[in-house]
Amino acid sequence: MKNNLGYACINMTLSEQPKSKRITTNRSMIKRTFKAKGLPYASELALQNCLDLLTILKWNEKHDIRFFRISSDIFPWSSEYKLSDLPDFEAICDALQDAGDFIDDHGHRITSHPGPFNKLTSPNEQVVLNTIRDLDTHGELFDMLGLSRTPYNKLNIHVGAHYNDKPMALANFNRNYHRLSEAAKSRLTVENDDKASLYSTKELYEEVYQKIGIPIVHDLHHHTFCTGGIDQEEALLMAAMTWGDIKPVVHYSESRSREKQDPKIRPNAHSDMIVDEINTYGLDVDVMIEAKSKELALLNYRRTYY
Repeated sequence: MKNNLGYACINMTLSEQPKSKRITTNRSMIKRTFKAKGLPYASELALQNCLDLLTILKWNEKHDIRFFRISSDIFPWSSEYKLSDLPDFEAICDALQDAGDFIDDHGHRITSHPGPFNKLTSPNEQVVLNTIRDLDTHGELFDMLGLSRTPYNKLNIHVGAHYNDKPMALANFNRNYHRLSEAAKSRLTVENDDKASLYSTKELYEEVYQKIGIPIVHDLHHHTFCTGGIDQEEALLMAAMTWGDIKPVVHYSESRSREKQDPKIRPNAHSDMIVDEINTYGLDVDVMIEAKSKELALLNYRRTYY
């Protein structure tokens, strides 16, 4: 099956240009620079990131790519301020509205994957509050783009750590989920992990989906390291059932260790390119390619198999 393919965050073709011509949505800075230059510089970077988003979307459209993951770094150090406090907030809103109009007019699917520091499982209240703030900011961004408040425009996270007490961690996740803004909660999805000690698709189905109804993003590569005692096809079908009428998303990558033929590289690290044909077992799903070569890996795969 020729599934719809997407790539994540960075367009290598547009970003690997001289600095004055570089197109990217993840301009940021170290904390020391933020403290020195403050909101005006954060605002300047955020505005340029938001303007460049439309350029990337137009490039994607030209190359028949309509599935894209937005970088979580589009607002540098967003944990330190409200978006509305940015000096360029009105211009940022205009830039995001233009991008959102393009998304709507051309039928693109947009998602995001907030970082691994987001842990609704944590027993530490400050960690939970930081997570809620970050996820709510992602929800606000998606609202500014005019995206649907459904998992079609997903905010995808991992359940995360278990703190040597999985029942406690899962109970924390399910309870803290309800503390999110509607903008974040309505779009949230969870993804299986790549470590046997963490959360398989089967465990997410039984302990998260069946209790609070969050759809599951099945990562085919991760499943090889954390199976939950079921095979790839069964896990994928189980995850797909959680999406209802919305087209499911799966993630796909391959082992960098195998690609480079280097046993010193962690086998769960992502490869640069995709070599094998992606098997979605006949399911019509959108496939997010998580190879390090981004759109170049996607285009190479499409030339090979489509």
